[in-house]
Amino acid sequence: MNWITGLQKAIDYIEDHLLEDLEYDEIAARCFSSGYHFQRVFSILCGYTVCEYVRNRRLSLAATELASTDIKVIDAALKYGYESPDSFAKAFQRFHGVLPSQVKAGGCRLRSFSRLVLNFSMEGGKEMNYRIETKPEMTLTGYRAHFTGAPYGPERERQEGQLFVTTRGKQWFLRGAAAPSNGRYPDEYCVIDHLDNDGYDFCYCQDLDAWSREHLYDHSVTGVDFVESLGLETIVIPANTYVIFEARDVKNPIRDYFERVNQRAQILSEWMPEMGFELAEGPELAVYHWMPREERNVQVWMPVKRV
Repeated sequence: MNWITGLQKAIDYIEDHLLEDLEYDEIAARCFSSGYHFQRVFSILCGYTVCEYVRNRRLSLAATELASTDIKVIDAALKYGYESPDSFAKAFQRFHGVLPSQVKAGGCRLRSFSRLVLNFSMEGGKEMNYRIETKPEMTLTGYRAHFTGAPYGPERERQEGQLFVTTRGKQWFLRGAAAPSNGRYPDEYCVIDHLDNDGYDFCYCQDLDAWSREHLYDHSVTGVDFVESLGLETIVIPANTYVIFEARDVKNPIRDYFERVNQRAQILSEWMPEMGFELAEGPELAVYHWMPREERNVQVWMPVKRV
């Protein structure tokens, strides 16, 4: 079963049991996948997490029922999976911009979120530059934050920008520790991992040499435990095979990068089956190469394996 067919079966199962307690492993079983792997693929092909889809569908249906029937707000809250009217009201207002009680009064403009039907057009004929590389295990040093939503798109861009603005000191420290002796600007690694029902971990990292790691981690050498004091951690990337795509807009590689990663649905649904690959377990990486300017690019590393 391909991912498009499998995901549609999973979506149909969600819709048939939308008002019940949904088990993500049970949903994933519809496309013969693990819960973790299913959520990764769902977010790539659909643009939001499974949890977001379920929540948005329930809130959309709840609004219709509140506006067109005599159901009470407290009963709607319980019916659509909320433990209290307060939690329902907060989620409802975030989604629709109005309170459930205002809907009962009439005249409110409401937001609709329709049932998802996957319809990918396999057109082909598009140029896509890539390479496949097997990378050894990497030991990176960095810090993490938990982002909400799917791993790519405007919400990720907003959260990443906010994280970078508020953690400049950590970034500069790590860049200085990773700076090579030839004076080149060190590569930056952004790791996406630990996808859960409502988001994922985003880690900013640097690849330090042995001397830098010794002086950062061994406080008997420096007298200061920099890793602990700065909230840093060791992030191990297991050995894996990656398909690597590059964004090379010299003026704005970040914008080009976010446009390029929007091709992930095409990569997963078209390129991988055609080339005999499938998505493998393991984190995804974005690798930023800033200098020299004429070589500036951002790489997308997606872990793959032969079918």
